[in-house]
Amino acid sequence: MSFLNTFVSYAIAIREFVAPSYRPERHYMRGPGPACARRVHAAIETRTTIKAQVSFQ
Repeated sequence: MSFLNTFVSYAIAIREFVAPSYRPERHYMRGPGPACARRVHAAIETRTTIKAQVSFQ
């Protein structure tokens, strides 16, 4: 049984070396986060306020 366990552990190690199961794209955030959304929203409000002030003058 010890030989079989050793063989299986070596087979798993070789498989992980050839084709690793870790996929970084599953761990990284995709798309803009909430901080980016707040900045964009603040920039849009600022532009709207500036346009309103210019149109009244």
